[in-house]
Amino acid sequence: MNPIRNPANIVITGGSRGIGRGLALEYSAPGRTIGLIARDPDTLAEAAGLCRAKGATVETGAIDIRDRAALHEWLATFDDAHPVDLLIANAGVSAGLGPNKSKESDADAEWLAQVDYMGVIATVSGLVERMRTRGRGQIALTASIAAISPLPDMPSYSGAKAGIAAYGASCRRWLKPFGVSVCVIFPGFVTSEMSSRHQGAKPFEWPLEKATRHIRAKLAANRAIIAFPWQLAWLVYLQNLLPARWGDWFMKAFDADIHEDRTKG
Repeated sequence: MNPIRNPANIVITGGSRGIGRGLALEYSAPGRTIGLIARDPDTLAEAAGLCRAKGATVETGAIDIRDRAALHEWLATFDDAHPVDLLIANAGVSAGLGPNKSKESDADAEWLAQVDYMGVIATVSGLVERMRTRGRGQIALTASIAAISPLPDMPSYSGAKAGIAAYGASCRRWLKPFGVSVCVIFPGFVTSEMSSRHQGAKPFEWPLEKATRHIRAKLAANRAIIAFPWQLAWLVYLQNLLPARWGDWFMKAFDADIHEDRTKG
């Protein structure tokens, strides 16, 4: 069995909501073991139940990925029993400018850096040496289209996701000779709780199920980069080729208000 085309043991962080939950359901099938990690034990249990209903074996960890020690302990225990074929470091949060386009709060900026950047690195570091030593496996990191062209109303979010894009590219070049592949995922707007808090233009928004099917197919093809929808990905890529003042004018179309995440802690 090709562990990239048909991974048997999968770990997904942020697995109780949004893309993480969608991917867990997309991969759930008899003979597959899925490790789900998320902060909220109630939504985590609900997601695990749905995955089990599709025949998957599911183990859960109600863990905040900022707690590196707890995260690494859980990952090691899971990997001892179920050597991981696919790690999807997906957990992430979002926030934006304050009222009337005032600055982000320092607390929000720190929270974003800890979860969206350091939390992803903590997730990878908990398994990467095991995968490298085994000489096989796949790691996927969820960034954002905002990493390609930063959003004017989400400075820290855009910065953290850009950091993940660079981190993922570096890991890909490091790990490829050892048989471990790395993919960075750049989603555009996907229908989810996070997207619903983004009050502004959401061009080419994809339904969650379409996004997760697309991600799974591209991971099976061992793509290094998954950016979608293609129309938006090309628009923001081409925008980066424009002079800065033209690019800034183009990005004004993405002005938005970002409602507060009530689940943050």
